[in-house]
Amino acid sequence: MELTKVLDGARFAQVGYVVRDLEKTKAAYAAILGCEEPQICTGGEYEVTKTRVFGRPAPGAECKMAFFNLPSGVQLELIEPNDAPSVWRDHLDRYGEGIHHIAFSVDNTDETVEKCLKMGMTVEQEGNYGDNSGRYVYLDAFDLLKCRVELLESFHE
Repeated sequence: MELTKVLDGARFAQVGYVVRDLEKTKAAYAAILGCEEPQICTGGEYEVTKTRVFGRPAPGAECKMAFFNLPSGVQLELIEPNDAPSVWRDHLDRYGEGIHHIAFSVDNTDETVEKCLKMGMTVEQEGNYGDNSGRYVYLDAFDLLKCRVELLESFHE
């Protein structure tokens, strides 16, 4: 395989899990990690997030989330989706609870997505952060990397 530097300059940032019971799961992780339980937040309002699932507007795709910022600099994200179509709901229904994605912080999402598409990945879901401070893109990389990849870009760095 040709070296293409698709994620050149990207920082490994996060491992995300989908769960059925966010309260219970975050309590278990807090106990194991020996830390306080993080606050629960929502994905945000559609007017801000502009969530798209497989290229189509998805105003109903919502979730609750909790984030553990680990000493290594990597973040652990727990996601409890609602019942509307989304990559979170699809993963939970198809595979059950567990690892949903690995995420990389990038400086230019559009450029990185183009490189990923050329490698055979496909965009599954995308949108803005609920506070409009950045954006995310989920890519199906199962054939190539055996997992889903999320790209994260902050608008304020």
